[in-house]
Amino acid sequence: MTQRLLVIGGDAGGMAAAAVARRRKPDLEIVALEKGRWTSYSACGIPYVVGGDVRSLDQLVARSPQEFRDKLMIDVRTGHEAVALDLDARRAEVRTNDRTYRLGFDLLHLATGGKPRRPPIPGIDGKHVHGVQTLDDAQVLLDEVGSRQIQNVVVVGGGYIGLELAEAFIKRGSKVTVIERGPEVMGRTLDPDMGAVVCTAMRRQGITVYTDEKVVGIESDSVTTEQRTVPADVVLLGLGVEPNTDLAAEAGVVTGLARAIVVDRRQKTSAEGVCAAGDCCESRSLITGQTVYVALGTVANKQGRVAGVNLSGGYATFPGVIGTAITRLCSVEIGRTGVTEAEATEAGFEYVVSKIDSTTRAGYFPGAGPIAVKMLVERRTGRVLGAQVAGFEGTAKRIDVLATAITAGMTAEDVVYLDLSYAPPFSPVWDPVQAAARLALGLLQDRG
Repeated sequence: MTQRLLVIGGDAGGMAAAAVARRRKPDLEIVALEKGRWTSYSACGIPYVVGGDVRSLDQLVARSPQEFRDKLMIDVRTGHEAVALDLDARRAEVRTNDRTYRLGFDLLHLATGGKPRRPPIPGIDGKHVHGVQTLDDAQVLLDEVGSRQIQNVVVVGGGYIGLELAEAFIKRGSKVTVIERGPEVMGRTLDPDMGAVVCTAMRRQGITVYTDEKVVGIESDSVTTEQRTVPADVVLLGLGVEPNTDLAAEAGVVTGLARAIVVDRRQKTSAEGVCAAGDCCESRSLITGQTVYVALGTVANKQGRVAGVNLSGGYATFPGVIGTAITRLCSVEIGRTGVTEAEATEAGFEYVVSKIDSTTRAGYFPGAGPIAVKMLVERRTGRVLGAQVAGFEGTAKRIDVLATAITAGMTAEDVVYLDLSYAPPFSPVWDPVQAAARLALGLLQDRG
């Protein structure tokens, strides 16, 4: 008898699982529900559409709903939202614009993603307040931008997407203000000293940045903090995302950290025959072994692949994450991997910190720009625990060397003696990554 796999959510965590399951099990019936218009898209590209670097949202789509239908025989239903689940009866209640119907399933995959954080601030649900997480969110923002002149933009919070949108609106000629409650922007991913580098770059670009300020109200034409009122035609939420798990929780699926769905190494949930992947579920840190919540498209794709293998009768496991991410803001490239100082302290590590300033190329070579590298190394073992980089062109992808080192359990000494490539157009003789490792090694030796 043919089994039906129901996938809820049409982006990376959902469609990666559906595609893998189809290739492994051709006779499996697969239905995918997506409440929006698009499937398999790069939400990370949205700021570049807003800023004009990319022509349209359609360019961000890796595979359209029709391509899934034609090439993989997956019944993709856009504009269809699962509003309730009965796991005992193996049935979903589905809502469209004009009707509600019930849909049975044998296997279920939850890929409901994340949603922008909306703290209880008066006015935060106003029509001019945008949390941009999906292409549908982006379309609403673009429609508003195209319908009237946007002179003043306020970004509440200093997360990745919010800051990238801040730069996008500078390119559009708007006056942009970022308001961050913490001491520096990107406080969830960078240590304050590295966040300060980002703040400096943004201010140099013409973005007004207020830190250590709490937003207390949003009006139709302004944002008010405890210190000031800032004009705002459009307000963007840059407070990060939280798991979109109401549907799963109401059905009895166990949730944990930040209300994310609890999954095992095979992406299986607490419910029999139900998997989850992406921004709606937990991950495990390869460094601390603890449960973490990491909302990244790279993670969602990998978890989706693992879920697809297991849902189609195979065996695959997802090892975990170290939180590697990069971005570019106002000509400054930023990268991070592993744990920050606050996370290392919370996990009980004793560590040393090395931080160096270098150049992206040989100092004498045209185009050489500054780069700062910060590295955290465990005191007893010398193991690399985390790293952050910030600088000009050629900076960001250096974080991948350190991500590899952390994943492999390498020490600072191992990194020092890596046989990395060298030529003046690309690096100093001592690559900045190795210079930071060499300093860390010296600190460890000095402290015995």
